[in-house]
Amino acid sequence: MSDLDVKVYVAGHRGMVGSAIVRLLKKRGYSHIITRTHSELDLTNQQAVQSFFEAEQPEQVYLAAAKVGGIHANNTYPAEFIYKNLMIEANVIHEAWQVGVQKLLFLGSSCIYPKLAPQPMAEDALLSGPLEPTNEPYAVAKIAGIKLCESYNRQYGTDYRSVMPTNLYGPGDNYHPENSHVIPGLIRRFHEAKLNKAEKVVIWGSGTPRREFLYVDDMAEASVHVMGLDEHFYKAHTKPMCSHLNVGTGTDMTISELAQVISEVVGYTGEIVFDKSKADGAPRKLMQSDLLNQLGWKPQVCLTDGIRVTYENFVYLMEKIVAGINK
Repeated sequence: MSDLDVKVYVAGHRGMVGSAIVRLLKKRGYSHIITRTHSELDLTNQQAVQSFFEAEQPEQVYLAAAKVGGIHANNTYPAEFIYKNLMIEANVIHEAWQVGVQKLLFLGSSCIYPKLAPQPMAEDALLSGPLEPTNEPYAVAKIAGIKLCESYNRQYGTDYRSVMPTNLYGPGDNYHPENSHVIPGLIRRFHEAKLNKAEKVVIWGSGTPRREFLYVDDMAEASVHVMGLDEHFYKAHTKPMCSHLNVGTGTDMTISELAQVISEVVGYTGEIVFDKSKADGAPRKLMQSDLLNQLGWKPQVCLTDGIRVTYENFVYLMEKIVAGINK
């Protein structure tokens, strides 16, 4: 049987990353992709997940489902972030093993690393210091996901892998005014400020923290690439207790610089003001992605081009909402 004929389950296919993975798999010619919406399958429900895996019997799993959000959301709903993410990954990984899924890819986050980890952050920085308090519950859940994969590999001989993306953005992102990540949040703010002819846009924090950003289609390419690597080749570049791979661009910028790029793409010409009374988060989060580069993957989309496409997607979504309201 060709690799293109394997039965692939993409958990979280409506999310930004999951939808990008599905687009790429279809583009590559995969003919049997399984998906379920949240209303069809609650991944925090163990019995429901068990029944799904027993019925569908997938051969590969991309675990992109997660509860995600920015600093405000993580601070406001810490119990939801740790509970839902722990339940999702525990249920999916365990039930995948129960039905004999040999290959699984778990998608984590760069927040797994300590707040003051040496920069750029290499894979072995994991568990070397305290986490950033604002998103510690989410980070702990993602660390648990990595260790679930490693533990099932060690005990049962499975081939479960983990990739840790840097900050992602792109079409399909969450543009909620309070619970979004920084790029979609700024896109919405600058867009609304332009429409309202606002004289200034106020951004939380000092603007000095440095962040790295990766376009979501590049993340999808990395995910499918890692899933397709020969098992012995993958293991030769990782360790049993440090088996995850960073996925990033290798470059970062300040939030202030990012805001300038986004304002220019959107066409906002007013003043940008930073509210230093608000939390900054970690001072810097730059991933070291040398291992994945050695395994044959590198990003292709530059930040400005990616933000331009993301903004076009945002405008399209807003136009659809307005059209729906005016019907």
